[in-house]
Amino acid sequence: MLDLSSYSAIIFDMDGTLIDSMGAHIQAWRMTCEHFSYPFDGDFMHGLGGVPTRQTVVLLNEKFNLQHSPDDVAAKKREFWLTLDDTPRIIEQTHQVLQHYHGKLKMGIGTGAERAHAVDLLNKTGLDQLVTTLVTASDVTHGKPHPETFLTVAQLLGVEPAKCVVFEDTLIGKEAATRAGMDCILVLDGQIQQEGQSLLLA
Repeated sequence: MLDLSSYSAIIFDMDGTLIDSMGAHIQAWRMTCEHFSYPFDGDFMHGLGGVPTRQTVVLLNEKFNLQHSPDDVAAKKREFWLTLDDTPRIIEQTHQVLQHYHGKLKMGIGTGAERAHAVDLLNKTGLDQLVTTLVTASDVTHGKPHPETFLTVAQLLGVEPAKCVVFEDTLIGKEAATRAGMDCILVLDGQIQQEGQSLLLA
């Protein structure tokens, strides 16, 4: 098990870090891009994991010189996502960390998802019983890579940023954590990484 005893709090991203839902999100984005005539780039979209949906639309408009309404595209993406009827699955390695340190360190979730979506996923997976401090895209002015999401979690937990460690699955999320003054551990394809290597938990 990772030794996180030097920290006072752990902050988890949600999609792709605690819950394996990125595949469904990417599929929904593929459908959305086709609907609005954005060229679909899977690697580009995965790299935007953690960025709020409306901000993702702004980036797509900039990349492809289009002018679609962020609200309209976000609504359609959510519509497509709901049609997929995806069953969320807990990511085992981060769940082990969560369970091991539950009651020992303070814990929160900082996600780029909208609050209704985040609450739904946490309820379906039972994670709402383990982590009650939640900051979503609905709760902040600036989404990742801005540090506001993680700084807000730390504030709600009553912990200094430097005493928090973040688990994230994207470089944009890692940038947000770094800008917040927090250490960050990456989770790639469900595997916790340490210094670029997959870390198997004992």
